[in-house]
Amino acid sequence: MNTPTESLVGADKTMDVRPIPCSIKHGLIIKQWLALPVGDHFILLNDHDPVPLRYQFAAQWPDTFTWEHLVQGPEEFRIKITKLKAIAAPAGPVAECCGGH
Repeated sequence: MNTPTESLVGADKTMDVRPIPCSIKHGLIIKQWLALPVGDHFILLNDHDPVPLRYQFAAQWPDTFTWEHLVQGPEEFRIKITKLKAIAAPAGPVAECCGGH
């Protein structure tokens, strides 16, 4: 699947990743975040709390983002992810699995 991230974010800045296979979901979310200008955000819409993704962000890009739960389940999770600082692209491949969800 070769999906441009721009088409995944609607006019309301929501990125609905519920229909996306887990095998590529994290990579698409991270690409979207890397492409954001500093100070901008998108709202991640998912069918589970993306805790492993949050840990990945914290490990790879500490102090460069905010992670705000707007809706916390049980069937829908909306997280506002804001880019706080300019960062370099990851040096290696981006992990793309979401912990078996």
